Amino acid sequence: MSVFGVSRRVSYIVSASIAAAGFLISTGAEAHVKWFCAFNVAGQPVGLENVLCQDFELLTGFAIFVLLLGCLIDRTFVGDALIRSLDRVTGALMVNAEIIMRATVGFFLVALWTLGGILLTPELTTTSPFIPWMQLAMAACLLSRRTMPLTALGIVVLFGMAVANYGIFHLMDYPIFLGIAGYLALVGLQRDLFGVRPIDVLRWATAITLMWASVEKWAYPDWSYPLFTTHPEMAMGYDPAFFMRAAGVVEFTMSFALIWTPLVRRFAAVMLAATFISAIAEFGKVDAIGHAPIIAVLLVVIGDQAKEAPRLARKMVLLPLQYGGALAAFLALYYVGHSVLFGTTLT
Repeated sequence: MSVFGVSRRVSYIVSASIAAAGFLISTGAEAHVKWFCAFNVAGQPVGLENVLCQDFELLTGFAIFVLLLGCLIDRTFVGDALIRSLDRVTGALMVNAEIIMRATVGFFLVALWTLGGILLTPELTTTSPFIPWMQLAMAACLLSRRTMPLTALGIVVLFGMAVANYGIFHLMDYPIFLGIAGYLALVGLQRDLFGVRPIDVLRWATAITLMWASVEKWAYPDWSYPLFTTHPEMAMGYDPAFFMRAAGVVEFTMSFALIWTPLVRRFAAVMLAATFISAIAEFGKVDAIGHAPIIAVLLVVIGDQAKEAPRLARKMVLLPLQYGGALAAFLALYYVGHSVLFGTTLT
């Protein structure tokens, strides 16, 4: 390919990445596809040779560049100014982080009790008449810090029931619930996890959840195609398959950013929160209830004013390795796990 051809391709990748980011935020593309479209977890995913194409490599290269730029800004006077501005604007989020989590999880559990027949998310259904009342009792336990660990235990029990009914692979979509359970237990007991703050448990669980969901966009882009059929403007003129690839890279990058430097992770949380909130107008009450906990987590991350010791050079050297390692690990875990559990092929 000529230099001119490469330049045009890179420009296309950059414009598509920006469009995908705007699409995710402005159209509510973060609505969980399993709640609104037909899916088959055991079906054959798109082969790795079709995922790991030249476009994918260029997209991930651009993503690493953006993260490096954010990391560089984080330790400049511009980054310091942005952090101070964020601290001023989000001070209430920091002070009320525990209240935000308790109130939101309480609302979520009461909503599940009202709807009935749901374990944790809309597609995880149950016929047990006991579960809704258990969820109401779990919500009541959030009224006191001393009983918050009981709510945490209840979430773990519901997660375990969902694993038993739907399989561990399906529930890899939702490790955020285990993060929420860990947060509630640690805060209730006024402890940390071997030196790890409760909020960091939340952050990591959320990042893992969303990075896994990103791989699903590459493995099963066809699950989202009905949305492009009913809303063709959502693809913004790009080929739907390519656009889903770009949207997955954008989501993976923002999710990975949640475990990065303070400025980078807080801005990533802002973008992700805007994405989930905008989805409510598009997809309604089900989306509002289902994504309420993750929105609360992101608000808490936005308000987190914890600082880290400056290690700019080390961070920038490690970033490509850690991003690439995370990407390879999630792809391998998804595809190898799927092959082992469902007998599908890797290519």
